[in-house]
Amino acid sequence: MVHSMTAFARHSQEADWGSLQLELRSVNQRYLDLHFRLPETLRDLEPVYRDALRGALARGKVECTLRFEPAASGETLAINRERLGELARALHEVRAELPDAAMPDALALLEHPGILDTRGLDLEPVKEAALALFEAALSDLIAGRAREGEQLAALIRQRLAGVREQVATVRSLLPGILERQRSQLVERLEAVRAELDPQRLEAELTLMAQKADVDEELDRLETHVGEVERQLKQKGPVGRRLDFLMQELNREANTLSSKSVVAESTRAAVELKVLIEQMREQIQNIE
Repeated sequence: MVHSMTAFARHSQEADWGSLQLELRSVNQRYLDLHFRLPETLRDLEPVYRDALRGALARGKVECTLRFEPAASGETLAINRERLGELARALHEVRAELPDAAMPDALALLEHPGILDTRGLDLEPVKEAALALFEAALSDLIAGRAREGEQLAALIRQRLAGVREQVATVRSLLPGILERQRSQLVERLEAVRAELDPQRLEAELTLMAQKADVDEELDRLETHVGEVERQLKQKGPVGRRLDFLMQELNREANTLSSKSVVAESTRAAVELKVLIEQMREQIQNIE
């Protein structure tokens, strides 16, 4: 099954200890690129999240954001005034050097490492909840990538049908194209009343037919189309393989265009390039 690299999932939970919100967002990327934004008090969850994402996904840029708001309680929250003073002095120096720089708001200051002292808060139930939220969000993310992957596969199959149609059109035109070329060459030679050496003429006609014959290109186009269809049914990541097949399809379309001698085959070659480019754009989002 084809999976997209684009999806989004969000889960949240409220309890006596406060509230948690976890978001997973993924977009297309050549490799697996993971980014985390976690509260300092829950920073030790990052390795667990990272391992889980590496085990479940193969490609894509994934952003994991976890927000934690402790329940209001004078016993559990305290400001580290010494650390806050150090941060304030640092911000003052930044303002002196960069007057136009935006300063963080109060909430951003609380999220800065070491500002909020939560030593009185039992974080174990919070971590358990954060892990459960992550598992649920990751499951939703994978399901979302699968749903979008199905849509991408359907679009690609439509274009593959178009490629087959163009190949069939050129194949049906090929006998007429070769015969037309033969007649035109004979007419030109007779027009100048050249001495016609039958053997030389036959050799020239054979060479011309070989240059204009695109049977091999058409066969390879059909073979690549069949391989793309096969890859769309495979399990696991197939995006890179599909991207390579688009390059091969495009190469054959270019050869077909270079050998084109009539308007019909030229139009077919152009249409093939359009279809291949449309597929290539969709494949950029496939894992």
